[in-house]
Amino acid sequence: MSKKLRIGIIGTGWIADAHIVEYKKMPDIEIVAGADLVPGKAEAFFKKWDVEGVKCYPDHKSMLDAEELDAVSICTYNMTHAECAIYALQKGVNVLLEKPMCVTIEEAVDICRAERESGKIISIGFQPRLDPNMQMIKKIVESGELGKVYYIQTGGGRRRGIPTPFGTTFIDAKTGGIGALGDIGCYSLDMVLNAIGYPKPLTVSGYKSDYFGTRPSTYPTHPEYAKVFGVDDFAAAFIRLEGDIILDFRISWAMNMDTAGDTLILGTEGGLRIPSTECWNGTVGGPMKIYHEVAGEQVETEIPIIKQQGEGLFYDKIRSFLDAIKEGGTAPVPTSQIIYNQAILDGIVKSGKLGREIEITIPEI
Repeated sequence: MSKKLRIGIIGTGWIADAHIVEYKKMPDIEIVAGADLVPGKAEAFFKKWDVEGVKCYPDHKSMLDAEELDAVSICTYNMTHAECAIYALQKGVNVLLEKPMCVTIEEAVDICRAERESGKIISIGFQPRLDPNMQMIKKIVESGELGKVYYIQTGGGRRRGIPTPFGTTFIDAKTGGIGALGDIGCYSLDMVLNAIGYPKPLTVSGYKSDYFGTRPSTYPTHPEYAKVFGVDDFAAAFIRLEGDIILDFRISWAMNMDTAGDTLILGTEGGLRIPSTECWNGTVGGPMKIYHEVAGEQVETEIPIIKQQGEGLFYDKIRSFLDAIKEGGTAPVPTSQIIYNQAILDGIVKSGKLGREIEITIPEI
């Protein structure tokens, strides 16, 4: 494929800024179309970034109906991820879908079915997978250094960090659908699930709360946001995975603690400690340590931080997606894995509402 790839951007909010910055570095693509529900927003977006000749549309359907595109970046709010992705795939367009994949497991299944029927690529926006330190976690597990993994503690989050700098899109149930779970919890889950080969989740006992999001004092300049808040600002769960593995998870946008704890991966031959961060959307929080035995002695091996090379993770996320299109490859972050991530998020929400453990059921694709 020698011609330039024709790109469209659906949704021109703040995350679209990160996409267009990287697209502008790539000489083998041209951004030809954009769509946003807010009148004039798409036009202003492309003008701000000095990208000329872009045709703007009032919604994703009108853009996809009118344009011949090779790929789209979907940068909309969570509740529209599924409908935008499915329509693009049905139109024969490859999709780079921002995380979370969607909101419910039912939506995730519909996306996977549309992908299968279209024969096109859809990759989910988990750029941390491309960080060399995150990749080292997977290498350590796959090396056998830890033995059989049987327990994982993961999560993280913020003492205070409900994302409202651009309004209420993240916190309104009508647009966000899920809160900390979908914003940063999905990153934490992907980090450990990818390391252990994405085993199927079997059951979940979940909990979620909104104690801070619904307080007017949380928003000193916009106390009215408290009435809009309709998602989770904290969530926790106990998840059973195939292979007799337990996953102990917690995530926070707001809590009275500086961390929900480091990530721990316990195996029969060693354990791995991964220092916590606020959201796992880049790299690890510091040098990792392996706790194991050498010649009968209990020792710790520190894993030095590996410096990221090149243009950065966001660039690599987009570049790997485009290269897969050009080379006839597969999705860098495939739905066949992320559907399990989504099943866990969905299960936490459902279990939390019921107040008991539930089985995780994933319909046939």
